[in-house]
Amino acid sequence: MNPPAQKTRTPLTLYARSRAMPATLGALAGVALAAAWAAWWLQAQPGFDHSARVPVVVLAPLLASAAIGTGMYTYSDELDRTAVRPWWPRRLAVLLGLTALAAALLALGVPGHPEAFGGPAAVRNLLGAVGVTAGAAALLGARLSWLPMTAYTSAVYLAAPRAPGGAAALWAWPLQPGPQAWAWAAAVVAYGCGAGVYVWRGARREDH
Repeated sequence: MNPPAQKTRTPLTLYARSRAMPATLGALAGVALAAAWAAWWLQAQPGFDHSARVPVVVLAPLLASAAIGTGMYTYSDELDRTAVRPWWPRRLAVLLGLTALAAALLALGVPGHPEAFGGPAAVRNLLGAVGVTAGAAALLGARLSWLPMTAYTSAVYLAAPRAPGGAAALWAWPLQPGPQAWAWAAAVVAYGCGAGVYVWRGARREDH
């Protein structure tokens, strides 16, 4: 009798499973559902103003980026660094895939006027938060990757001026409305730099 056929798994599939992908996907879905419920609840309140969604478009991307960042931890660090084939294409594919999925979920979960605090602002904040978190994973380790963006967002939330635009659009980009060009530029640069460092180096080695 012939032995049962073994299911072949691609390197990308194995890489995704080693990063606890099901848990990360579940966390992203939970964040999107919570954001959708919060956005709907706020919109249903009397005297609703679009600025009331600021906590949603700030906290939801922050939580989604934390889920993506902690998922970068691996128990096979030595195997990853001594593998024959380079790991950066897999890191890039997984990071881009998770970012695209989270962006789509938040864009659907936080509707509203693009010029205010709706889906575009949530997607922009997600890009910047994921970039900072990915860079932190490369420098601090995946377990602490959520910390720098959380500290930065907290400081900006307290110090940002109430009026949008101006120079604050660069350093207070998480609190800017959707169409602020400089806020988008800052978030895209943060994503590109952070993702580039992570894809090149991978998450910092940590004691198991």
